[in-house]
Amino acid sequence: MLYFVGAGLISGAVVHHPLDPARYTKIAIIGVLVFLAATVVNEFLLDADRPAPPRAILVIAASLLLSFGIGMLSGGLQHFEDFPDRGAMLVPLGITVSFIAFVLKDAESSWRRIFGPLGLAVLLTAAVSFFGLRAVAEGMTEPSGESGHSHGGGTEEETTEHDTKEDPPAPASESPAPESSVTTDAESDHEEDGHGH
Repeated sequence: MLYFVGAGLISGAVVHHPLDPARYTKIAIIGVLVFLAATVVNEFLLDADRPAPPRAILVIAASLLLSFGIGMLSGGLQHFEDFPDRGAMLVPLGITVSFIAFVLKDAESSWRRIFGPLGLAVLLTAAVSFFGLRAVAEGMTEPSGESGHSHGGGTEEETTEHDTKEDPPAPASESPAPESSVTTDAESDHEEDGHGH
């Protein structure tokens, strides 16, 4: 549970970071701490074979890297429609980082697997996903410059548009004035002609 909660907090923080850097940096730090707590519990407290200090440091570092990789991948996929350009970068980067971290975290696998056939397949997958998502992101058009994930944005535009829509009826109220002047001029002409009514 701690693994998933930590990864979820990190994924949200990674995607939404540009909206409020201070807030989402705190959320990312909390997510990292939760994920690392899960690593300590799973790898050191529950496991009978506790690793040596060098291996423990590598496991913690790989777990931290894995948390960000999963966060980038899941966050980029969930909010791709809201942030297409950012998602197009986060998804392939998350795939690559997650694979590297998973290989380093596994005690039974060698880091040479990163440069083997499986690593090449992951790299190709990341490249295809980058160019594919980039093409999709360029083809997406957002109506009136607003996205479905606005977080309270666009209120000023709505008020200005509303104000501009209410402005046109104002000249219509001024139109009766010339008519009244025309009628008074006509009446004065009739009175001068002796046709007063």
